[in-house]
Amino acid sequence: MEIRLALENDLKNIIKIINQAKVYMKNNNFNQWNDNYPNNETISKDIKLQESYVLIDDEKIVGTFVLSFDGEINYKNIYEGNWKTNNPYGVLHRVAIDNSYKGRGLAKIILDFSEKEALKKGIKNFRIDTHKENKSMRKFIEKNGFEYCGIILVEDKTERVAYEKIL
Repeated sequence: MEIRLALENDLKNIIKIINQAKVYMKNNNFNQWNDNYPNNETISKDIKLQESYVLIDDEKIVGTFVLSFDGEINYKNIYEGNWKTNNPYGVLHRVAIDNSYKGRGLAKIILDFSEKEALKKGIKNFRIDTHKENKSMRKFIEKNGFEYCGIILVEDKTERVAYEKIL
């Protein structure tokens, strides 16, 4: 397995994996992502900002995620709780794994990589959010040492459960 920054010519493969995740979410009755988000424009912007990454197995893109250290506007306000710290943090967004690779521990590989990148930058906090009904992601987050902090609102004003981990 290899992780690298995504390139513009990876867009088609990234969107394919994102669309698989959208179907999964719809089939499991939660609307974390929808027909309009994330889309080509969102992913292209992530690529241009050099925050979009791909996970590759035998030259095939099998996972995608966004890793940012620039703060998250939606984390400015938190309700029904508090962040653990006010320190700089890394944030993981838009994690998606190709359906044929699910259950192989790839999300853990992504998380481990992301945490190592944070530590290389001297950042010792990590935040993440997900839809309250995204049970598989919540289980993964909690199993990997993140603590529930409260509720945040995303751009469309829908709620997400927010977590933080001190590395």
